[in-house]
Formats: sequence, structure tokens, C-alpha cells
Amino acid sequence: MDWTWTKRMANDERSQSGKARRGPARAGADGGAGGVGRWDEVMPNPKAKLLDQLREVMRLRHYSLRTERSYRDWVRRFVKFHGMKRREDLEPAEAKIELFLSHLAVEGHVAASTQNQAFNALLFLYREVLHRPLENIQAVRADRPRRVPGFLMEEEVRQVIGGMTGATQLVVKLLYGSGLRLMEGLRLRVQDLDFGMKQLTVRDGKGSKDRYTVLPESAIPALQEHLVRVKILHEADLRAGHGAVFLPGALDRKYPSAAREWRWQYVFPAQGLSRDPRGGQLRRHHLDEATVSKAIKAAVARAGLTKRVSSHTFRHSFATHLLLRGADIRTIQELLGHEDVSTTMIYTHVLRRGGLGVRSPLDL
Repeated sequence: MDWTWTKRMANDERSQSGKARRGPARAGADGGAGGVGRWDEVMPNPKAKLLDQLREVMRLRHYSLRTERSYRDWVRRFVKFHGMKRREDLEPAEAKIELFLSHLAVEGHVAASTQNQAFNALLFLYREVLHRPLENIQAVRADRPRRVPGFLMEEEVRQVIGGMTGATQLVVKLLYGSGLRLMEGLRLRVQDLDFGMKQLTVRDGKGSKDRYTVLPESAIPALQEHLVRVKILHEADLRAGHGAVFLPGALDRKYPSAAREWRWQYVFPAQGLSRDPRGGQLRRHHLDEATVSKAIKAAVARAGLTKRVSSHTFRHSFATHLLLRGADIRTIQELLGHEDVSTTMIYTHVLRRGGLGVRSPLDL
């Protein structure tokens, strides 16, 4: 592994941070990663423990709770792997990171994406929390197998969706009809649905980017009926003294009443209230992703399909079916939110292989 990998992973990790809380620049000329003089540098409480400092910086930079938990877990595993007892044990950084990452690949047999996640966590720790720049990281890389995206035929999609009911069915309709990732669908707010324009807004998607995508016209009546029930639930929460939803960034401080407004409520709220692990407030979060995944698995079993199907399969099917119908690859790229068209081009490779692109010589 050379410097290009370290630099690329640093950029990947930086793209996940979203809008950072900017701090005053420190004296110095070095503006590099983790160097002195960065204008957006965050200084954690020097008296706090390492994991508490990590949490403080991640929350100031508005990382998702999921990413925060993942990074904390990787840092905890890193410290335990090396048997660290003091701050001084974090050095030499490069050698210890290389040994840990190589251990994950060689003995842990982790996937490349898992190793990259571990590296991102450690990169964040040293660069953003400890303000310690990293040099070359010469670790053994985990193999990244090349996989083609699995997808369903249109009739198979209809069978699976037809075997589902309620909110989970609506979620899957949007995964397929709008090309959403699962968490993008579950995090939708009421204001993100534009029935007049038949348009859906994905906010703070992968890479902290917003985008527009199509809202399937066939799903609009069911969505409108669903929102009537959700609004009744929200009004009941308000009468009970609740009804405040989680707001991204610092919006809850800037607009104190916004959290209770109808337009900010989740399209797919959870059945019950839960305690926010960050602030301790009792809130109604969005539908849990495991609920949707279990419903998909059950529907696939009822349909008798032998294909491996996950929530992401419907996003793959969205892109594949649009290509089959002659949609422009650039349009599909924008709808999916891919930064590079080469990521979208993998769907054209699928269309040129197997029964969709080549006729078997046995059939000639």
C-alpha cells in the first residue's frame, strides 16, 4: 500500500463528514491533513478519555450515529489489539496501524470494505482528534472481489412487492421506483415528497450530497393515504407532549419549534417512541431497517425465488430496468447519485452478458 491509497482513503473519509463545525485556525502554515493551521480544526476536551474525545469531535462534525458507533468500535478494537494503556502507546502510529490493518486482512479475512472502514476510523482518530498527520501506510490489502450487481426481473419485483403490506411495502416501492438506498428511504421527511412534480428529494445522501429522483406516480395514492395516518399519529404525539423529531445539524437550535412541525416528520415513523442516545429525548424515530429487511426476506420466500435478494437489489433493478427501456446512462447516474459515471456503467456490463446480451450456442 502506498501514499496514493492513504490519500484516497483520506478523501473518502472526509467526504463522509458532512458539514463540520468550524473552529478558529491555529497559528502555523501547514494546512494539510491533521496539520497545524487547519481552519476547521476541532479541539476536544483535553481531560476527556480517548473514546469520549472521539465522540465529541464526531458530533461536532455532525457524523451519523451509525458512523460514530462504528468508528468507536474500530478504535476500541485497535487499542485492545495493541494492549494500549496510555496515550503514549498510540505511537508509532504508522507501524501500529499497518500491523492492525494487516492482521484484519491476513488473519481476520475481512472484506476490503471492512478494512477500509477500519482505516477511515483510525485516520479520523489521528487526524481529527489527536491532530497527528499520517505518512505512508504499508499494510497488506484485503482482496476486493469484482462482483456484478444482482437484480430482479420486472415480474419478480411485482411478486415480491405484492407479497408485502403496509409501510414496508411502500418503502420497497420507493427503493425500486426511485432507486433509493434503504437508509435514504427510511430517512425521508414529509417535505421531501413533491406529489405535484412527481419528484423526491434525497437529502444528505452518500457523500453528504442532496439529489432529486423520480417519485413513481403509481405509489402516490398509497403514499398520500399513508401520510394521513402518520399525521394522526404525529398529532397524538403532540397532545402527549412529544412529537419532536431529530433534526440534522444545528437546526434544532436555530429553529427551536421546527422539530414539531409536520413537514419535518419522517414519512416512515417507528411504531413506538424511543430514547435518543445523544440527547436523551424521548422521540419517534424512523422505521428500523431490520424491519424492512425481514419483510423483504419473508416476501422473497413466499414468492419462491431462489435469487439472493436484499434491499439494495431493488436499487440495482431500478437502474437495470431503466437501461433496458433505453434510458440515458447520464440520467441514471444522476438519479442514483453516483459521483462517477463509471460506477453506473457496471449496469451496462450486466446487460451485455448472459441471456440479455448473448445467445447461447445451444440455442442456435
